Amino acid sequence: MQAVILCGGKGTRLREETVNVPKPLVKIVDMPILWHIMKIFDAYGVREFVLCLGYKGEVIKDYFLNLQEYASNFTIEYNERGKRIFYRDDNIINWKMTFVDTGRDTNTGGRLWRAAGFIEGPRFFATYEDGVSGVNLQQLLAFHLEQNRIATLTAVHPPSPFGLLEAENGVARSFKEKPPIEGLVNGGFFVFERVIFDYLDDDNCMLEEEPLRRLVDGGQLSVFEHKGFWMGMDTYKQFTQLNHIWDSGVAPWKVW
Repeated sequence: MQAVILCGGKGTRLREETVNVPKPLVKIVDMPILWHIMKIFDAYGVREFVLCLGYKGEVIKDYFLNLQEYASNFTIEYNERGKRIFYRDDNIINWKMTFVDTGRDTNTGGRLWRAAGFIEGPRFFATYEDGVSGVNLQQLLAFHLEQNRIATLTAVHPPSPFGLLEAENGVARSFKEKPPIEGLVNGGFFVFERVIFDYLDDDNCMLEEEPLRRLVDGGQLSVFEHKGFWMGMDTYKQFTQLNHIWDSGVAPWKVW
């Protein structure tokens, strides 16, 4: 199966980092968040990717044209026959990547629709450019097949941005620092049957609006609840949190 990653966002709420690079290339320590997302898929045997490019898409192309060098220690030897590169570790990348220019200002459903001709097989994974998770993709796929619907969405319980205070008669009874939100939110990490393209009614639709509503109305959207770690990188605060988590050595999304 392939994994389609929507890589076209401008990252306006992360402008401190995205003024020079596109959001998918904003780094968690020394590697871009897009690399982290692809490594999650790689850990479950998914090594074919369709990258839906938009804002600064040419920078993403340039990065991946040199990915092996960025990700490895290596030695270059020059002689009369030219240049030879010797990689000094086992960090070999075994990915097949298709880069699709889906437009600078295209919405999420439109990006998916414009990449349809590059997506093979009866079903595929899809996700966003800015969220990492410990979700078990093997279990997600098994759930999707068991449910036998057009689409499955991974739902998550992100932490609240605020502490939760409970009070009674003017007296504090408990305080929880940023507990998980009780409701469910869209965490990306979809599985789609190919018929999803029949629900993308134009080449600039918003996936999360009319297409998903039509799936819900037709009883064709399954929800895979993930109770473990998930975090998006939508703001500079989340960027610093993800870097801190990775530096701690216990990043929950590191399943490889």
